[in-house]
Amino acid sequence: MELNRNILSPHFTRRGFIATAGVAGVATLTGCGSSSPATTTTPPVTQPTVTITDSDILNFALNLEYLEAEFYLRAATGTGLGTADGAGTVTGGSKVTFTSMYLQQLANELAAAELAHVRAIRSTIGSLAGTAVGAPAIDFTNAFNSLASAAGIGSSFNPFADQNSFLIGAAIFEDVGVTAYTGAAGLLTSKAVLTAAAGIQATEAYHAGAIRNLIAYTGNSTNMLLTNFNKVVTLRGMLGGSGTSTFETQLSAGSATAATTTNGPVSNVTPSTIVACDTTNALGFARSTSQVLHIVYATQPGTLTASGGFFPAGMNGTIKTPTA
Repeated sequence: MELNRNILSPHFTRRGFIATAGVAGVATLTGCGSSSPATTTTPPVTQPTVTITDSDILNFALNLEYLEAEFYLRAATGTGLGTADGAGTVTGGSKVTFTSMYLQQLANELAAAELAHVRAIRSTIGSLAGTAVGAPAIDFTNAFNSLASAAGIGSSFNPFADQNSFLIGAAIFEDVGVTAYTGAAGLLTSKAVLTAAAGIQATEAYHAGAIRNLIAYTGNSTNMLLTNFNKVVTLRGMLGGSGTSTFETQLSAGSATAATTTNGPVSNVTPSTIVACDTTNALGFARSTSQVLHIVYATQPGTLTASGGFFPAGMNGTIKTPTA
């Protein structure tokens, strides 16, 4: 069967990326200082261009890994990144009081994985003779409150308040990370870098699947955990899916019913929607850098602002401004 690979057309190409993206235009030159109209010829405007390198793409990913690492480290241990790992200024975040030992261990594993991603990407950029950007300013408090209000789940939301809230916050980051790596794959030129990025993407997908499964089976149709998460999914789709929810799959809770057989009782679990993928070929979603930026900046498509949301002063590096 021929796979439909036209899932997403990235909003920028390696060459021709507009360094001044977001600038609406330039003033037209006109004659002045004469009583009669002056005839002028306006030369064509040549926009400056930047060649996007693998290091630039990795630095874009590094910003997202900083965000995830700070989130998980603070939730699991109460302490974020250290100076040696490029730490920046962080607003909000605290150790979560986990009542489930399993979830505490999961948080520890996620924190360790995201810290390893930060270190791996920084090292890889250095091996490419590039310079790894430091972590930008990160704001968990105002970003989550703003998103909660926009999603319709209340005027505030603290993912560090309890373990269920933590799961929602974790799912937000993991789902975005998976789509970001998928979207960036075709932009990388080095096969070695692509292979490493695919490995990180696979880890993020494992994380996302585990968390989505926990939310689906912990929640149910009347449980606010599942309801609130799906409200966030809908908002995220509007911000990062070209104005629609095309690039999102909501969760539906599975239900288990007891059945009796000659071998004793068994549980029959009905199917539920866990995996975020398209309905045609079951392929994971991909997002362009612009779509990812709209989610983390909490801005609507078409808003070419290079800051906001989780990054109040913007991301660091060459790729930091939405172009669509």
